[in-house]
Amino acid sequence: MVHRLFKLMVVLTLLPFVLMLVYRPSFIHPPSTLMLADLALLQGYDRQWVPLNEISPALIRSVMMSEDGQFCAHNGVDWVQMRSVIDDALDGEETRGASTITMQTVKNLYLWNSRSFIRKGLEIPMALAANMLWSKRRTMELYLNIAEWGPGIYGAQAAALYHFKVPASKLTARQAALLAVSLPNPIKRNAGKPGPGLRRLAAMIERRAATAGPYITCLDP
Repeated sequence: MVHRLFKLMVVLTLLPFVLMLVYRPSFIHPPSTLMLADLALLQGYDRQWVPLNEISPALIRSVMMSEDGQFCAHNGVDWVQMRSVIDDALDGEETRGASTITMQTVKNLYLWNSRSFIRKGLEIPMALAANMLWSKRRTMELYLNIAEWGPGIYGAQAAALYHFKVPASKLTARQAALLAVSLPNPIKRNAGKPGPGLRRLAAMIERRAATAGPYITCLDP
C-alpha cells in the first residue's frame, strides 16, 4: 500500500512537467483546471483558441504592463518581487501577489485557484521549468487563451466577444486595458461594465502600454 502511494505521488509530481513537453507545440490547445472544473460541474464554458498573432498587440502590451512588466527579463520567477513578498510575510505584513505571467500560466494549467503558500511553492519550480521548455511567445499564447475573464469566459477571444462584441484582434487600446486590469478578479471586475476605479486603472495601464515597446521584444515573431 505504501509503495503504491509512493508511486502515485511520483506520478503526480512528474505529470505537470511531462505535460509541459506535450503543450510545447502551438497546435496543442490545453484546458485550464478551472475549465475542467466547470465541465465536471456540468456548467460548460466558452473558450475559442486563437494564435498569438490574432490577438490585438494592445492586449498583449496591456496584460504585460498590468500583470508582469518584467516578463521578458526574468526566468519565470521575478525574484525581486518574490523576496519582497517573503519579507512582508516574515514581518507579519499583508502580502501582495508576486506571480509572474509564467507562474499564473502553470497555476491555471496544473494547480488550484485559492491562494496559499503551498501553491506558491509549487508554482516556482513549475514556472522555472516552463521558462526553459516554452518560448516566451508560447507562454503568452497559453496564458491569453486560458485566463478567466468572467463566469465561464476563458481566453482573449471569448472575453473580447463577451465584453465588447469584437474579436480579440480588433480590441482597441482602451478595451485591451480594461480586460488587462480585470484579470486579478474577473468575477468582480467587469471589463464590459467598468466602474470609475476600474476606468482610472485602465487609463493608467493604457498609457504604460503605449510606451511598452522596449519591454516586449521577447514576443517578436
